[in-house]
Amino acid sequence: METIWRQESARIVAGVARIVGDVGLAEELAQDALVAALEQWPESGVPDNPGAWLMTVAKRRAIDHVRRTRRQEHGQEELARRTQPEPDDVLRLMFVSAHPVLPTEERVALTLRLLGGLTTEEIARAFLITDQQVSQRIAAAKRRLATVGFVAPEGTERLASVLEVVYLIFNEGYSATSGTDLTRPALADEALRLGRLLADLAPREPEVHGLLALMEIQSSRTAARTGPDGAPVPLRDQDRTLWDPDGVRRGFTAMLRARALGGPPGPYLLQAAIATVHAQAGTAEETDWAQLAALYDALVELLPTPVVRLNRAVAVGYARGPQAGLDLADTLLTDPALRDYHLLPGVRGDLLARLGRRAEARTEFERAAVLTANAAERAFLLRRARETAAPSGPDLGPASTPSGSGAELGTLGQAADAFLARDDLDSQTLRSYGQTLRRLRRSLGDRVPVRALTAEQIAQVFTTTWGQAAASTWNRHRAAVRSFAAWAAWAAGNVLTADPVIGPTAVPPIDLAAGLERRAEARTPAAALPRPRLDVLWGGPDVALRERVLWRVLHESQSPVRTILSLDLEDLDERRTGAPRHAASWRDDTAALLRELVGDRTSGPVFLSERRPAPARTPASTDLCPLTGRRRLSYERAEYLFKRASGGHTLRLLRTRTR
Repeated sequence: METIWRQESARIVAGVARIVGDVGLAEELAQDALVAALEQWPESGVPDNPGAWLMTVAKRRAIDHVRRTRRQEHGQEELARRTQPEPDDVLRLMFVSAHPVLPTEERVALTLRLLGGLTTEEIARAFLITDQQVSQRIAAAKRRLATVGFVAPEGTERLASVLEVVYLIFNEGYSATSGTDLTRPALADEALRLGRLLADLAPREPEVHGLLALMEIQSSRTAARTGPDGAPVPLRDQDRTLWDPDGVRRGFTAMLRARALGGPPGPYLLQAAIATVHAQAGTAEETDWAQLAALYDALVELLPTPVVRLNRAVAVGYARGPQAGLDLADTLLTDPALRDYHLLPGVRGDLLARLGRRAEARTEFERAAVLTANAAERAFLLRRARETAAPSGPDLGPASTPSGSGAELGTLGQAADAFLARDDLDSQTLRSYGQTLRRLRRSLGDRVPVRALTAEQIAQVFTTTWGQAAASTWNRHRAAVRSFAAWAAWAAGNVLTADPVIGPTAVPPIDLAAGLERRAEARTPAAALPRPRLDVLWGGPDVALRERVLWRVLHESQSPVRTILSLDLEDLDERRTGAPRHAASWRDDTAALLRELVGDRTSGPVFLSERRPAPARTPASTDLCPLTGRRRLSYERAEYLFKRASGGHTLRLLRTRTR
């Protein structure tokens, strides 16, 4: 039954959706047909054509539904028209499931559910998320599509959106972004099945065949991509005899079909051409890197994304030398889109290693290992870092801590831990400083010695991370760096280093914020949000109870945000469980909501975060709920949620009285 449903579900849902005009309802009616089959087939036997049986039952239920809701003559005529079979129902379902109106994660989940026939549990397992998250994404997608109906989006965006979703699914299966395994074959196989189906449904579209060729060729390398221990094997080191020849042939065939259709090559066709060049080389040494570099030059003109430009740097590094590739990769260091992309330091590490700059390469591999969420890739990158490290000689650079150069301060990771371990920082300052230093550690690497840091490196991190942020945000992180630099200078001030010429001298101070100018903060009075806008904000169906209570308390009490977030249950008046013992107060209906939020808790913070803290970040006991183990809601998280809901406004706006 599972196999039958997976093969037939897309066609059934598509056919029913054309009748009822609602994808969500169509899936429910198709599921009803499946339940009927589970009830009847054990006694009557599986019919000769189970797909047709399921379609007939589902359509009958769809017709009954439409008749109940459309009694007029026009409705009967419309029903007769809609029940006539159309060969492009499944294609229309693909376009609707990948509708551009949907966020990417919703498009992916709905496509796998409706066209792949995967269950909520299977989708959650594939993407390492919870069943609830998948259900929420699918439900949200259906709500959005309810306003669109079973109508495919117009224009070229419809096909581009479908291809994007299929390729996203394939990429997650081909190279998993998180988890312990490098690949998730079930996802890759599902993307291939969808790609082949799309090629049958849209045979005159070159980009469809281009995407199919790309996926077929990439998938053909699966057996060679991991070693016996599960570690990744780079393309240049793969045993090409393990590549699947049938997959390569299918890819070449799809490429020929795409080219035969004519027209200028699109991005998927160019990527397929790149994969074809790799597949045509019998060994890594025979790879035509000059042709690959030329193809990437063309692809960058058509699709100038940061990832494509990074891949181009790899090709250029082999075609024109590692320095040429490194120069291109370095232009991406300030691109915010690649701020946490582990392959940027991974590519730089490889290019630096080929240039003989081993210590810098090691630092880059270690940075890449920190950034990746995939355990197999992390282990591989750490191994590369160990193998790249110079055992001796002058090229020790940032990965080492030689004496006499500030080694006493240790690495950035060690110094940051020591700085944050001070007992003279309050919890809010500690949280703020911790955010800044975590970003520096992720961007620069834990192992770089403090004394090797430069103001230019810090300025680059600031430009990439907070270049477009508000002046107050920039200044807050700048103040944190200045405090850290002052502390490091103080720590280094007591260290003497022996200079062979001038003798013992004090280590000079560290000015890491030298390249960071303070930004002027415009202080303009905030206009009050009108009462109808406030009612929408905390009265919407998607607003969580915690946010609804917090926003109303802030507005009615006119208290500072941090004052309200610091409230503990012990601070509240037991008589009302809503009025604190100090000056702030709020209305009775808000107090009732507060009682609902608190529930049976009797101590701890009033407003709690969504989850328990990680073991490595255990807050003070005063910031933990003894009943749930969850921590106090942070100011930063509260601000983020309000900005997202209000269109960019800050919580302090709630303290401005409306009239």
